[in-house]
Amino acid sequence: MKIWKKVLWLGAMCTGLCNVSDRAFAVQIPQQKGMQSDTLIGGEQNEALFSELPELEEIGVNPAVPEKLLRERFAKLERSIPLTYHKASHEFVEYFIYKKASFTRSMMEKMPLYFPLFEKTLQKHGLPAELKYLSMIESGLNPKVISHARAGGLWQFMPATGREFGLYQDAYIDERFEPVKATEAACRYLKQLHNIFGDWELALASYNTGPGNIKRAMRRSRGTTFWTIYGALPRETRSYVPQYVAMNYMMNYGNDHGIFAENPEYQIPNDTIHINGYIDLVAFCNNSGIEFDELSKLNPSITKKILPDRTRDFVMRVPSVKYTYLVSNRSVIMDSCTRKLLPAGTMLAVGDSTRTDSLGRNRTFPYTLAANTTDGEYADDEEEAEVTTVRRTKKLSHTVRRGETLLSISKKHRVTVAELKKWNRLRRSNIMKGQRLVIMKQVKEVVPSAAAVQVAVAPAVEKEYVKSAKKLKMKYHTVQQGDTLWTISQRYGLPLDHLKKANKIRGNDIKPGQKLIISS
Repeated sequence: MKIWKKVLWLGAMCTGLCNVSDRAFAVQIPQQKGMQSDTLIGGEQNEALFSELPELEEIGVNPAVPEKLLRERFAKLERSIPLTYHKASHEFVEYFIYKKASFTRSMMEKMPLYFPLFEKTLQKHGLPAELKYLSMIESGLNPKVISHARAGGLWQFMPATGREFGLYQDAYIDERFEPVKATEAACRYLKQLHNIFGDWELALASYNTGPGNIKRAMRRSRGTTFWTIYGALPRETRSYVPQYVAMNYMMNYGNDHGIFAENPEYQIPNDTIHINGYIDLVAFCNNSGIEFDELSKLNPSITKKILPDRTRDFVMRVPSVKYTYLVSNRSVIMDSCTRKLLPAGTMLAVGDSTRTDSLGRNRTFPYTLAANTTDGEYADDEEEAEVTTVRRTKKLSHTVRRGETLLSISKKHRVTVAELKKWNRLRRSNIMKGQRLVIMKQVKEVVPSAAAVQVAVAPAVEKEYVKSAKKLKMKYHTVQQGDTLWTISQRYGLPLDHLKKANKIRGNDIKPGQKLIISS
């Protein structure tokens, strides 16, 4: 390949150029020397998905794979998405056979790992099953890959686009790397693109370069299909659809060209626990007998070796073969990897008790509840049950300030998170700025009967709560330029579905000046 063509292609691949789309070829970024030691993301640099782009004019009079054969097989494979024969798709077929056979073999080996998920989610959204091959071109089926343009995950979402489609991201968690959630988001995005163009080839091209670029190419060329606007597209987008066609072909006919899956990969059987609060994942692995690499593979959305204090209801997958050991030794394991001094009522981890494990048994791995005693040590549940106390106090009202959480408020007033939730009838830990919370300032007094305490205290708490609830005022947010439902929900600490439900919004469209109900 000529030097100038290589430079042109490499420039196009770095999709940070003006008007270049969210989509990017998957080139993994190595860990920087100055990066914190608890960082997981990155690691050793992988080979670029395509180290060089073949010239589209290389097909001679006598190509290695006969044109007639490809045309026949493309026709047999074609379902909802056209598999148009073009010299570019022919070239990529030969490229994946002769120059990138190792990549093709790797894709064959990873199919059992991700294709069941892809097929199930595509069917759920009523999308063509053959879209499952697209992730191979996007990411090489690597859930933690990041492009130089910062697109990440199996479906290569840019940070902003990921948030728009509900993929949460912070310094510790990046749901673009979570296969289930990222695939769900990709299906919604692909469906949206197909609704815009009504053509699958154009939808695929717009997934690569963005719908705006496709519309501009259509205006410039006055074309209405991918092949009639082909010459007006960026070079990497011209290659994108042919690559998809070639990969579809290789996954179905690769064996005929001597390429086989030698070491197929399968999902590790796993169960789940819920993490609430700080946890050192390395210590967790060391004390539970789980290989850290295995835990990382099961939980690709975790980008550090710890989860912070603010973690709430994070579903962490653990190998099923270690689940029984976790149940039997939960106290020792969690004490080894969580904060030593926690406020009473802080939930450290919980299993999904509503489901059965991989052996068909009912899960019993409960929340590990920290209960402070007079000497600062933790009391077991049995010891806590032996102490019968009544808490008497007057009612206080706390107005939530910016940055406050239930945990910080509970520390300030020396109460538990569980008590705050009970007094204010909160099912989750989300609170918003300006919200008023009922605080029952408590003093413990020993009484002879725990049952009597419950009868005496519960009605009083209920009555105080009702009075406080009446004082809550309706709050609104006026939509500003650039606001999205996701950014608004994050600003006020509201679940996105609650915000949409409160304002009777079905889609994701909002307009500047529109007033949204934030609380009532």
